[in-house]
Amino acid sequence: MGLLHDGPLDLKHSKVKPIDGVMAPHAVRAQLSASGVVRAKTLQCISLVTRQLSLSLLSMLYRSLLRPLLFRLPPETAHDLALSSLTLSPRFTQRLFAERYQRSPFGGLKRFGLTFSNPVGLAAGFDKNGVALESLAALGFGFIEAGTVTFHAQPGNARPRLFRLPLDKALINRAGFNNLGAAAFVERVMHTKIDCVLGVSIGKSKDVALEEAVDDYLKSFEVVYPVADYVAINVSSPNTTGLRELQNTDQLDQLLGALQQRNVELAERADGRSPLPLLVKLAPDLADDALQDIVKVVLKHKVAGLIATNTTVSRDSLRTSTAEVAACGEGGLSGAPLLRRATQMIAKLYTMTDGSLPLIGVGGIFTAEDAWEMISAGASLLQIYTGFIYEGPGIAARINDGLRRIVSSQGFVSLDEAVGSRAKELNLRVLS
Repeated sequence: MGLLHDGPLDLKHSKVKPIDGVMAPHAVRAQLSASGVVRAKTLQCISLVTRQLSLSLLSMLYRSLLRPLLFRLPPETAHDLALSSLTLSPRFTQRLFAERYQRSPFGGLKRFGLTFSNPVGLAAGFDKNGVALESLAALGFGFIEAGTVTFHAQPGNARPRLFRLPLDKALINRAGFNNLGAAAFVERVMHTKIDCVLGVSIGKSKDVALEEAVDDYLKSFEVVYPVADYVAINVSSPNTTGLRELQNTDQLDQLLGALQQRNVELAERADGRSPLPLLVKLAPDLADDALQDIVKVVLKHKVAGLIATNTTVSRDSLRTSTAEVAACGEGGLSGAPLLRRATQMIAKLYTMTDGSLPLIGVGGIFTAEDAWEMISAGASLLQIYTGFIYEGPGIAARINDGLRRIVSSQGFVSLDEAVGSRAKELNLRVLS
């Protein structure tokens, strides 16, 4: 029988023997059922192949046509243009991309009380003001982390403040939390329907003294609380003076204690809503002793997870000329050069916490193979940013499809089984 056979049943060549020249009703039903299953599986395969071809074509068009045009523009101008185009018609974007890009290759993933359709998220920094969340969700991200927002609106650092290093597939930025403020963010997002988990990253306002940082974070947290599924505490950006000092044990202990107390208070006021999951985003430049101290503090305050890592101030092992890198000036480096360092940090954190704390791996993820490195090191979720800039709108779908194949080829039934499977090996490699 042909895979797409639609004619009468071939009784002569059927394996089911007819009785007195007439096939038994149950046998007819069985053959019809088998035919339907084969037809359904064939159509599913055709649909998958068509979707993959469509994804490959769109990716090729981005890399060969759209990216060269965008890369002729100043980086921040190109970013603003791309973001503006995504805000024009969210419904059109959803119709155009959702069926091609949205994935759930591992079923619903349970992380810190939330359910994620897939493990690939968009990192904070791309949509600071929440203007394109609906369209971005249609591109297949399992979650989006908006922001970083601050309590006070602020313009950020002077332009130019974003630079490309194409030879390294990297970016340098010193944006400085430019955003319209937490209240404006919430006003916009309250009227938005987002088809994925929404995290909100909050940071310290630039004009607020470090001694008053706790109160500033509390104000931002209280404002974004109604619209966030989780809140990320950004204490690791290198582009706000003194911010990374909040990773020191005493300051972090005070900040997290105050935020968790306010979290409980807000939950008691809300109608049936539990306290929000709080996550802390860390710098990749921390020494192991400092990292161990941070782990003790976050476990003490029952933080829901850690995000590793933010951008690095290091400029080691770049292919771009020293002079060109120096011309970019200060700022955080993101992209492919960060992958090894971020993966090592994930493995360390997984080992330090005995795998008890969910980790979001971010830094240099461009491919499914990069994603696998992070997952096997201990990350239970992933975020991309620079990879999105270089690889285009199909990156989340491609990573999800490839990651599913890799997980299966490694002999794991589920993604959860694979998380941290190589953490010990990676830690030993670092030590050697």
